[in-house]
Amino acid sequence: MAEQLYPGLYRIHIPLPESPLKYLNSYVIKGGDRNLVIDTGLNRDVCKRAMLEGLDEIGVALDSIDLFITHLHADHFGLVPELAGENTRIYFNRPDSELIENWQGFEPMIAYGGQSGFPEQELRNALNQHPGFKYGTGWMPFMNLIEDGQPLTVGDYAFTCIQTPGHTKGHTCLYEPEKKIFIAGDHVLYNITPNIQCWSDTDDPLGDYLDSLDKVRDLEVSCALPGHRHLFERFAERIDELKAHHSRRLEEVLEILDKAGPQNAFEVASQMSWDLTAKSWADFPVAQKWFATGEAISHLRYLEIQKRIQRPQQEPVILYEPA
Repeated sequence: MAEQLYPGLYRIHIPLPESPLKYLNSYVIKGGDRNLVIDTGLNRDVCKRAMLEGLDEIGVALDSIDLFITHLHADHFGLVPELAGENTRIYFNRPDSELIENWQGFEPMIAYGGQSGFPEQELRNALNQHPGFKYGTGWMPFMNLIEDGQPLTVGDYAFTCIQTPGHTKGHTCLYEPEKKIFIAGDHVLYNITPNIQCWSDTDDPLGDYLDSLDKVRDLEVSCALPGHRHLFERFAERIDELKAHHSRRLEEVLEILDKAGPQNAFEVASQMSWDLTAKSWADFPVAQKWFATGEAISHLRYLEIQKRIQRPQQEPVILYEPA
């Protein structure tokens, strides 16, 4: 299904089966000879069918499209090889491109998950069911790498590329200052919080994310077009809500460590509050335990970098306690 949002700018709902996200918002901008599709969906027949039907509905031929991909996650990137042709320009950010090029599989994540207290076999089960593993792509087409601040004009729309790391290392949004439209990807979502995971001792994705929220907060935005769920107008207010959410999360993690003593990330995640209907942590689907533990690690890493917590033990499992 396609709907017109602005003159020459459309949204196509791309279904995401078995996902709580339900669907991806793919945006299409008509530009004459070349048209731009922003984000694609998973590499699944149901996604490809919805995309082709949507393009046909708004009169855009497949061989006339270029692609802008906000970030590397499979629900945004996975369908790229099925849509790209000889003349397709694919706009993508450099940090996520480097991650794909240097991909070593899930083993480093599994090893760090074990150090974080996540039972190895459970983590393997979660990753084997992950859509990025099942419905991603093994083929990497040539991509035009974009930089922060780079202009991108399509039809009547003159965008600026704004790199907003956090959800991924190179997540990039599009801002149209004259029309005050912000194409947000997964950086700012309306009624759900973007997943900020960490599986490394060298990264600080939550710190990056909070900085990226500040980076775009004061832009004049009349409507935000996110990668999932509803379009929204209260842009700065929503950013303030997201920052407050993470501030509460950080305090919650500190309270857990204060009460329980040294804990690993898996244990901390099991005691955090989550918006799921499961009766207990044991009843959580293993994929949700993975998301939750990655979120817990990102908050622990942020607190550690801020020197509010420390590690009394590094091996075989990393433990944290108040500094």
